[in-house]
Parts: sequence; C-alpha cells; structure tokens
Amino acid sequence: MTLINAEGLDHKELNEAIRKTGDACTLEGCCGQRFIAAGMSGRDITIRGIPGNALGAYLNGGTLTVLSNAQDAVGDTMNAGTIVVHGSIGDAAGYAMRGGKIYVRGNAGYRAGIHMKAYEDKVPLMVIGGKAGSFLGEYQAGGIIIVLNLETPEDKCVGFFPCTGMHGGKMFLRSDCKNVVFPDQVTARRTDSEDLRELRSHITEYCSLFGLDTEKVLSSAFTVVTPDSSNPYTQMYVAN
Repeated sequence: MTLINAEGLDHKELNEAIRKTGDACTLEGCCGQRFIAAGMSGRDITIRGIPGNALGAYLNGGTLTVLSNAQDAVGDTMNAGTIVVHGSIGDAAGYAMRGGKIYVRGNAGYRAGIHMKAYEDKVPLMVIGGKAGSFLGEYQAGGIIIVLNLETPEDKCVGFFPCTGMHGGKMFLRSDCKNVVFPDQVTARRTDSEDLRELRSHITEYCSLFGLDTEKVLSSAFTVVTPDSSNPYTQMYVAN
C-alpha cells in the first residue's frame, strides 16, 4: 500500500498523488483538504488526520476509511462506494446522495441525508452511530437513514425538524421517539418483524466495521419513519 504525506499539499495536488498510486493508499498528515477522492472509483483509501469538506463527493466506487473525524458534506452526491468514518462528521453528509454507503461511528451534524434519493437498484444507505442534528432527512426522496444513538440513548437521537419535506425513502431511529416531533406528512411507528429483518443486514455490516455486538444493538426499540404523501407540499398549492 502506498503512503502519501498530505502535509502541505492542496486538494488538487493530493488528488493527483492519489491517482498516481495503485488501487490502495494511505494518506498521512491530512489537515482540511477538500474534495479528497472526488469523482474517483475503485480505490481503497485510508485517511489519517481530518479531511476537509466534500470528502468523496461524486464518489463512484471504492472505499474511503477515515480514522478520525470528517468535516461537512461527506459523500456529497456520491453515486457508489463506501465511506467509513471512525469519528464524527459535520453538516450535510450525504447531500443528494444517490448510491453507496456511509457509515459513521460518532455523531452527524445538521441536515444529514438532505435530498437523498434512489433510482432503480441504487439505494443509498447512511448509518450514524451516535446522534444526528436538526433537519435530518430534509426533503429525503429515497434511500435509508439509520441513527443508532449508541452512546447516550436516554437523550433525543435527533435534533429539531427531522424528515421535513420527506417524500420518499425510509428512516430507522433506535429510540421510541416519544420526545421527537415529526411533521404531518410522515408516519412514525414501532418497527415490526419485517422491518427488523431489513435492519439486521445493515446493522450487521455496521457492527463488523466498528467491532460492535449486533444483537445488543438490535435489542433496543426502533422507530421507522416513512412518508405518507408523495407530495408533501400539496397544502401550499391553490387549486383553480
């Protein structure tokens, strides 16, 4: 595996160095460089340090593993591949994500999963191990968002205004959500056996990445949220 020292390199120089390596490389000394691996595919990249905004933007395949935290817009408009973050992430992770998987061990900031969508066999997935900030799944049109709330389950797992404008996809929250306020155009209910079968495959993969116990994670209550309208803005229109 090729080792790249990112110290002092801007994002263009760093991405050029990545392109010149083989299929696998490790970045050391990463400190805020934006757009790492943007538009790339078929690479296995391990990052030591803190990548900047838009890590894996337009990613089309391969695996990015961050051994600490990451900043805003992780996986912006990604199409395929896997991003694994062993720390927490900033705002707008998975913005307009249309394929691939994002796994986060820690927390996510505001507007995670905004405009997430799905098409044919592409069903994007984002799993957040901690909590998510306000506006989670805003305008979600497809894909799956899972928030596991692993560290302090007695607290709210999401911030304010989750699922605002949601008109597709699905959200699983590891909580009874008694203290969460959802908008009128979604349905929030306790998961059933079919939901749990779907969850199990995602949670098993997540736990294998971070060394967690799948059965322990699945032993808690989950709430599933789905839209009950394909057009959440109907009430805003005036019929002639």
